[in-house]
Amino acid sequence: MTQRKSRKDSIASSPIAEGILAKLPLEAQKWAESLPWEQRRYVLSLCHLICATPPEKQAEFLDDYTADGLVSRVLQDRDNKERVKGYLNGFHIHTELSELVLRNYIRQFYIHSAQDAHRQPDLYLESALKLVTNIEERNNVFNYILGFELLKMMFRMSWWEHEKLYRLQRNQEAFIKTYIKPIQRAHEINGIIVPRDIDVFFAKRDHFIQKPKVSDRKLIELVMATFTTDVVTNFGFSIIRHLKSFCFDYEYVFEPEPEAIFQ
Repeated sequence: MTQRKSRKDSIASSPIAEGILAKLPLEAQKWAESLPWEQRRYVLSLCHLICATPPEKQAEFLDDYTADGLVSRVLQDRDNKERVKGYLNGFHIHTELSELVLRNYIRQFYIHSAQDAHRQPDLYLESALKLVTNIEERNNVFNYILGFELLKMMFRMSWWEHEKLYRLQRNQEAFIKTYIKPIQRAHEINGIIVPRDIDVFFAKRDHFIQKPKVSDRKLIELVMATFTTDVVTNFGFSIIRHLKSFCFDYEYVFEPEPEAIFQ
């Protein structure tokens, strides 16, 4: 009994252990320090398995293990939910923020983060754990949803509509570089819009006003492949923080007036 207690005390007082455990919420620190040796072995085994697992499998595990609890907590945040719902309606986006939609978005967030992990593998698990443990990070779910829904809308715009949209922005150069050019490049790479004979008047006109035809599933894949989770989340956050950071006029952007391009 004395030996077991001294082992526990030595672990708790170890500078290395203290440094690692200090990064946990206080309740989690107390729980980790109170575990008997047998249960500590289980925790260490789980940590080892997660760290040795590819990011895509980590995403599946975290989704299965945490998403239900996250959905219930996100649903409790009615203020943010209603705020985002209002923004979506203002942009004429009619996605219903139901429990199923939130559940799918949380799963998508994990998968999207896993894709980003190929570029920054050390940040994936950290960001996923923050989403589980940190209230402010959970609020990012709504930022991510708002940003993602807007990018989906922009992916389905014609290049003529893109031009009208960026004309509305205060910082047009940054908007084109961050959003418009990556979307149009994805259109070309995936054969959705392919400019041909750009020196020929009607050929140019055709591809410029062509509406992209993309299935819902392909649309999600394109947004995830084109933009990182940070870009998507920051886009949504910037609008929630300051609505005028993204200027939008539905009637102007979507009004069909192709002849005006060449006047």
